Amino acid sequence: MHLERQIQLFFRRSRTFLYQRVSSVQIIVIYYLLMVLLALGLFYLPYFRQPGSSVAFIDMLFMSVSTISVTGLTTFPINEVFNRNGAILLASLFQIGGLGIMMISTFFFILSNKRISLKQRQLIMTDTNQQHLSGIVSMIRSTFLILIGFQFFGGLLFGLHFKLNGYYEHWSDAFFNGFYQAISAVTNSGFDVTGHSILPYARDYFFLFWIMFFIFIGGIGFPVIMDVRSWLKSYFKKKKVHQLPYRFSLFTKISLLTFTVLFIGGTLLIFALEKNHLFNGISFSEQWVTSMFYSITTRNAGLQIHDISEFQTTTLFIFALLMFIGCSPSSVGGGIRTTTVAVIALYLISFLKRESRVNVFGRQIDEEDVQKAIAVFMLSLMMCFGSVIFLTAIEDFSLIAIIVEVASAFGTTGMSLGITAELSFTGKIVICSLMFIGRIGMLYTLLLFVPKQTRDLGYEYPKEKIITG
Repeated sequence: MHLERQIQLFFRRSRTFLYQRVSSVQIIVIYYLLMVLLALGLFYLPYFRQPGSSVAFIDMLFMSVSTISVTGLTTFPINEVFNRNGAILLASLFQIGGLGIMMISTFFFILSNKRISLKQRQLIMTDTNQQHLSGIVSMIRSTFLILIGFQFFGGLLFGLHFKLNGYYEHWSDAFFNGFYQAISAVTNSGFDVTGHSILPYARDYFFLFWIMFFIFIGGIGFPVIMDVRSWLKSYFKKKKVHQLPYRFSLFTKISLLTFTVLFIGGTLLIFALEKNHLFNGISFSEQWVTSMFYSITTRNAGLQIHDISEFQTTTLFIFALLMFIGCSPSSVGGGIRTTTVAVIALYLISFLKRESRVNVFGRQIDEEDVQKAIAVFMLSLMMCFGSVIFLTAIEDFSLIAIIVEVASAFGTTGMSLGITAELSFTGKIVICSLMFIGRIGMLYTLLLFVPKQTRDLGYEYPKEKIITG
């Protein structure tokens, strides 16, 4: 009993020391690193493995990073190493990696009626990339239930669809794969546990449209989901009680607008580039559906209905660009995020119009947010460019294959031209680093090296103009 009290006291003091000396960003990164190690340990248990399977340590570490970052890149065929229990483990880890460690843990705190401290709320705010503590726990609870609800609905829908359309002979196989596909789509993980991804459904429009919808739900951003939920409640309440129209947040407006522009733009570009190449010989409707599918899956999910090496090099560059951009902030996705691109585009428009402020939708974007967007974009571009140069120097693969691999890792997408397994030890470490940074975000990666307490100089230097351009 005395020993148990001493252990509890040790952990309490360690946590207090950690909270006092380490920033919230650093704590969250430590949590994700610990989850990578936990996943690595679980992957070695025989309960989750195929009999006689053997994988090198670096490949299993690569797999654990890819799982927690919900990327989908792997250096070995998953179905040859993990059994069905392993696939269930992967789906469970997708929840932690996609929805976030703090969202999962907070929901279980709520279920057990435990008090959530101020520091825990700050960690939740950091992990979900929120700016305010107010209503953070309520948002976590509602978002978690909504996303899990979509996964459950998708699992039932796909399970019935697979069985009734003869994809699987047994109900158990149909529902197992149905739920796996739904979880994979909502968390944007894109791992292939069958050996043929979703190629068998390449002409199944029902499945493809629903899978695109679930990818959209996972990648649009948790605050957008909550905003739409509040709008729906307001809409139905307005029918009974007179009230003012619901006002969407600026984040929701920019996220939805940017997503729509990228989705439509990507669809048109893919269609124009491939209509006389890969799409030659298939129906007009199939060309458009396929273009739409790749426009959305390249943004984060990484699901494929073709061998992507069949696409033209120009199309692969478009894929790399979409993967680099990624999804919205506070979502399951990676990349530089859609709002970063939107803010930079709005800043350029304001600069060309000689306006001193960045305005959109009747609101002014904070100058600090503009600076963050520019910093994230430039540093991410330099990091990915440097990674491409480095991998080109040490690996014997084509430039486009390396560009796709780097963009896929940083955007936590999971698409590859088949070079992942052939990378050297150093190359795999580089891709692992990109996947992890893509998951936590470039901004938080930078904040890792900022002390918890920073000193304000209290004075300003004189201004002086220089020649640029």
